[in-house]
Amino acid sequence: MPLNIVRSDITRLSADAIVNTANPEAAVGPGVDRAVFEAAGFDELLAERRKIGRLEPGQAAATPAFALDAKYVIHTVGPLWEGGSAGEEQAVASCYRNSLSLARELGCASAAFPLISTGTLGFPKDRALKIAVDEISSFLMELPPEEDMDVTLAVYDRESFALSGKLFSGIRELIGDAETAEFEKRMEERAERRSRAEKRRPLKPRSGRPGNAKESEPPQYFSMMENVEEPSIAPVPVPPSRSSAPLAPSFGSAPAASSRSAAPAAPETAARSADGAGKPSLRELILGRRESFQQYLLRAIDRSGMTDPEVYKRANVDRKLFSKIRSNEDYQPSKRTAVAFAIALKLSEDETLDMLACAGLTLSGSSKFDIIIRYCLRNGIYDIHEINCILFDYEQALLGA
Repeated sequence: MPLNIVRSDITRLSADAIVNTANPEAAVGPGVDRAVFEAAGFDELLAERRKIGRLEPGQAAATPAFALDAKYVIHTVGPLWEGGSAGEEQAVASCYRNSLSLARELGCASAAFPLISTGTLGFPKDRALKIAVDEISSFLMELPPEEDMDVTLAVYDRESFALSGKLFSGIRELIGDAETAEFEKRMEERAERRSRAEKRRPLKPRSGRPGNAKESEPPQYFSMMENVEEPSIAPVPVPPSRSSAPLAPSFGSAPAASSRSAAPAAPETAARSADGAGKPSLRELILGRRESFQQYLLRAIDRSGMTDPEVYKRANVDRKLFSKIRSNEDYQPSKRTAVAFAIALKLSEDETLDMLACAGLTLSGSSKFDIIIRYCLRNGIYDIHEINCILFDYEQALLGA
């Protein structure tokens, strides 16, 4: 995945470049700096760091990584937080930009960052997160199509990941309402099952008690967050023109023509089933199936006016995976990959459900992941990295490959 967020100690990650929040002087500071030196090999890394000399806030320089699972350590100096009036945000942004540019110059295919300046330097965590995501995503979008870089943002603990605002309050309310409704529904089902069981059970005396006492039964437990799938949206036939057709898939008729992936046309005459009842044969059903996920996706890209690289970068998907999808009409994506493309293409909720249906998927009303996606679609939130921050906060799988 081009940009991933993980809850981890950065020294435990594997990447071509590990980024270190460094001391301005050629000395070891507290926090991430000390952890990186100790994991890499204190004396060896310090000797290389001394060759660099003093670094100003926002600057970046590289050394070998020694014992770390990396090729390089990129040392960058974050600013001390002084209330925000001393250019601290610009300095943090420079840390990310300069470190990413240096990693690219070094030929790195992957890089791992901490949340720069949020430890002992006191930079507000919510602002640091926004700067990190904005700078990394902008850098990745600007890379030429032939270049890829996987970037990981390592968050050491839950307290280091701060989200706030009306957006997250609204999602929390939705998730809370869904959990409450699901719980109440399951309690009603439980009471109804118990009632039916008691009506069917013959009365017999319990040992050591008067007759007519009912036997005790073992307690039943129900998962409050068990996924309950909703029925798929009814399909709408697709006109033959890709350029003007709505993005609704067809079922029971041949898929729309595609300049990239043409579907086979149904024969004028086809054998009916052997029972003579006029029911469609298996061959007819297969030829008249709903268009594939790949066909729907490529048709949606054509309508969007975006290039392939624009779409897969907006979807937080790398070039290799997109090439697999484009070359395989029967490619079956994971839900998070399918939703990522829907977000990249700014599809409506109904169009997203149609695209998911082409892959045999849907959005339920009880899954936290699905509730968050529905909320974002209904509120016009199409920044995939912003959505991934929300998903990360709720410990859900992130969008992308």
